[in-house]
Amino acid sequence: MKRTPFYEIHLELGAKIAPFAGYEMPIQYDGIIVEHKRVRESVGVFDVSHMGEFRVSGKDALGFLQKLTVNDVSKLTPGRAQYSAMCYEDGGIVDDLLIYNLGDSYMVVVNAANIEKDFEWMKKHLDGDVNFENISDEVALLAVQGPKSLLTLQKLTGVDLSQIKYYHFVKGKLAGVDMIISRTGYTGELGFELYFEADPEICKKVWTAVMEAGKEFGIGPAGLGARDTLRTEMGYMLYGNDIDQTTNPLEAGLDWIVKLDKGDFIGRESLLRIKNEGLKRKLVGFTVVDERIPPRHGYEIFKDGEKVGYVTSGTFSPILEKGIGMGYVDIKFSNPGERISVNARGKELTAVIVNLPFVPNRAR
Repeated sequence: MKRTPFYEIHLELGAKIAPFAGYEMPIQYDGIIVEHKRVRESVGVFDVSHMGEFRVSGKDALGFLQKLTVNDVSKLTPGRAQYSAMCYEDGGIVDDLLIYNLGDSYMVVVNAANIEKDFEWMKKHLDGDVNFENISDEVALLAVQGPKSLLTLQKLTGVDLSQIKYYHFVKGKLAGVDMIISRTGYTGELGFELYFEADPEICKKVWTAVMEAGKEFGIGPAGLGARDTLRTEMGYMLYGNDIDQTTNPLEAGLDWIVKLDKGDFIGRESLLRIKNEGLKRKLVGFTVVDERIPPRHGYEIFKDGEKVGYVTSGTFSPILEKGIGMGYVDIKFSNPGERISVNARGKELTAVIVNLPFVPNRAR
């Protein structure tokens, strides 16, 4: 098992550590609900250094990324980040990812569990003058998220953080360390993601400075448990749960990142055909009625006694104080207001399909 450069800090804080994507990661510190509410109400800090980063450069870097991803990379000006995905030829999803335009190169940020798979997939399609390297082990990544995140971090940098728009970034010093300061995150709250050198001493310096700066706001660490409940409340997808090689971006509700008119890319023909033939199923959000039992990944979804889908993500929402979930259902049962039932290990949970997100998105 690998460890991030913050591992010793997590141990000192008494984190519950568990394996995740090949890493020993902090699942929780003070409890998932406490950490969840900390991020929604104030500010929390996540170590997400297990995520993968690839550097792409060379005169054909843009064309390479255009061929591999579904979004239009040509619209990505320096200082901007873009949410996108890679697909197989049949339209199934290789991974969802972020692309940063660093000016002289691009940085591709991929899911931790998919680093090797993604790297091999991209390497297989290398073409032209492209330098492609896996820099994951060189990069530390902290996500500082919550309504007080800007006030916390502004104490540590001369960069005017209020001027960084959503899905934009700057290169600058924070806590005396050179880094990428990005207005992105996975929580639906105002937040920043900080990319810097994965040296344990530098990491300790940044962590300590951020915690000290946020002390007046009740800052604290947050683990992967709260990261999951926060992203589920937002209807954000997790690879391996809500999307994978058996699902396509159109049925997953990611049609807004699929630019079919940008030119050819891997999976385009299949996605065009799927769009023209019409979707057969759709990823929806739903809330559980009356019961406090949370739905879980893999539970079957029924309508009038007939199986019509399955749950991909589910949890107890600390904000709504009820069970919430996402899942694929037959297209004819996918409209908001539709009542369904979920088989929770033999217990039938009545649920109703709702629009996503479950709680307001304040990230912008």
